[in-house]
Amino acid sequence: MSWAIYFNGHIQIVQSLTTFSNLDTHLRKNLTAVFWAGLFFWSSMASQLPTLPLYIRTLTQSFDQIGIIMGSFAIGLLICRSYLGRLSDRKGRRYTMRIGLIVAAIVPLCYTALPSIPLLMIFRAIHGISIAAFASSYSALIADLAPIEKRGEVIGYMSLVNPLGLAFGPAIGGLMYESWGYQSLFITASLLAFAGLLLTTQIETEGNIGDRQIEAKTLVKIGFWKTFLNPRVRVPSTILLLVGLAFGTLSSFMPILMQQKNIALNAGLFYMAAALSGFIIRFPVARLSDEWGRGIFISIGISFYALSMGIIYFASHDYAFLLSGVAEGLGSGIVIPAIVALLADRTVPQERGYVFGMTWIGFDVGIALAGPLMGKMIGFVGITNIFAIATGLCIVGMIVFATQSNKTVSESFKFAIGKSSDRYAVKSVAVRA
Repeated sequence: MSWAIYFNGHIQIVQSLTTFSNLDTHLRKNLTAVFWAGLFFWSSMASQLPTLPLYIRTLTQSFDQIGIIMGSFAIGLLICRSYLGRLSDRKGRRYTMRIGLIVAAIVPLCYTALPSIPLLMIFRAIHGISIAAFASSYSALIADLAPIEKRGEVIGYMSLVNPLGLAFGPAIGGLMYESWGYQSLFITASLLAFAGLLLTTQIETEGNIGDRQIEAKTLVKIGFWKTFLNPRVRVPSTILLLVGLAFGTLSSFMPILMQQKNIALNAGLFYMAAALSGFIIRFPVARLSDEWGRGIFISIGISFYALSMGIIYFASHDYAFLLSGVAEGLGSGIVIPAIVALLADRTVPQERGYVFGMTWIGFDVGIALAGPLMGKMIGFVGITNIFAIATGLCIVGMIVFATQSNKTVSESFKFAIGKSSDRYAVKSVAVRA
């Protein structure tokens, strides 16, 4: 079995290298620069994942306060997503990517310089701006650059920055913390983001910007609620909301649950297991999503998220947490690239940054609510049972996608199992009315 897995993984890596070798040299150079900038950004963010809840707990024993601080991260996301999405469409993807990297470089230094509960809430909210600026712009830039016929494949490969960052970041952060303490951890996070900022200077083009930079008088501007409530945005955003609630619960309380259960496992190893499984699964999924459609992979990804939360609920040994990490990595490695590709299919370049940002508001709200909401519920149901609730939320997400993802319930179900096409996909390059 292990040899079969190795052989299959080797074949998929060779295929991905072949895909990139067949791309235009100039395009390949730009994608490489974008990839490395993304890897340093996510390594910076992930380096703080296993230790930040523990750092906050050195300042307070209140689960409510821990949840509020962790959830404050999404405040900056919520406030700035829409504006930064439009800014990305107007001033360019590199411009907003650099805003995100600058914020990611500055805020960790504030964590260690001013350790107080009220200030940490403010800094966490500001830190959220980094993802609002960087993540949507990164995804939109890849969608702009990728050839249409290989869009899902290129997006899948380029999204490897997330699992790789989740592999390297926690390992680096954990090493810094165990060797020299929290201060060195936050300094390292800052330096990683700064390295990503330098790499953005190597990005020479943003694709066919003529398609995006249209005269304002010819571009139909769609209002916030009209965009948000449109089914092509509303349903993916709802899925991301439910996944965000599950992920926010995990990132806020899983390290503390392990500590309370006396699990002799560094929480960073959980994220490393998730990253490795997410890395491996993206190679076959990236190629197949162009052939089989996005729907079936979104369904499978949500299922793995539900499985991960369920395993944590029952977990009592370190291997169970590692298994949960593998399932979470498979879930994120499948569902996130599939939703990004789905959104790319449903948008034209001049609206892509805005729509990407609008859709990811769902994920932001999920993270924002998970910390304080689940932190409050711990007092009533206990810290273990909140993962049963998170499992149920993922199951709700599966039901929503299977019934609402296309224009009718029947077509939605067929789309969710890979038997129907996406009725909201853009058929031409015309600007949406």
